[in-house]
Amino acid sequence: MRTPIIAGNWKMNGSLALLEDFGHAFSEAALPESIEVVILPPFPYLANADEAFEASLVQLGAQTVNPEEQGAFTGEVSASMLKEFGVRFVLVGHSERRTLFREDDSAVLARARAALNSGLTPILCVGETLEEREAGRTESIVLGQIDAVLGELDSQQRRELVIAYEPVWAIGTGRTATPEQAQQVHAAIRQHLHAYEHELGNGVRLLYGGSMKADNAAQLLAQPDIDGGLIGGASLKTDDFLAICHAAG
Repeated sequence: MRTPIIAGNWKMNGSLALLEDFGHAFSEAALPESIEVVILPPFPYLANADEAFEASLVQLGAQTVNPEEQGAFTGEVSASMLKEFGVRFVLVGHSERRTLFREDDSAVLARARAALNSGLTPILCVGETLEEREAGRTESIVLGQIDAVLGELDSQQRRELVIAYEPVWAIGTGRTATPEQAQQVHAAIRQHLHAYEHELGNGVRLLYGGSMKADNAAQLLAQPDIDGGLIGGASLKTDDFLAICHAAG
């Protein structure tokens, strides 16, 4: 049985006040023990987040990581630095990193390796644009992004990954894939993982990251190959994020 993950990606949003609100809410809330909950705040809030969630089941994640361990990389953060603040998960290959910061497949692989080598769990983000979807290239794009990373890792490293499918056309646009559309891609990913190794397909957790909200979470999470969500805007609202967590429990 795969343990569901609900991960909230705050992106470049949030404040100390919001973090305090979340800390209180999640310390008092009875979260389902059958799931993992992760908050990924901006770097400056990691120390405060570590303290705010100390009395809850919430785990910390980071939004990116530099592949180097140290050096003259102004503005960057290494995996070992993240670990010092209690971080357990890190996003690699998020669509915004791929498009806005020009991170290609090789850069995503380097970040995944850096995370794995430091004992962090990479959440590998994959997904297609609207143009690619309309051209019938969804599976080739998504599975190609997965192969660019998994093809360079050993069996044990592959098992430590989490994969988040985020249709780029459904992020911040108000559009959402139907549960059936999301399941279709997740099923294709699962089958592709089986081709690497049967147990890999059974064990790797697949998250949906295309505008999951409180009002559609239950339907999406009911799909057999969707093991949780990578939540954007709804993760900035305590009530909505708690509702999604309970929908996964």
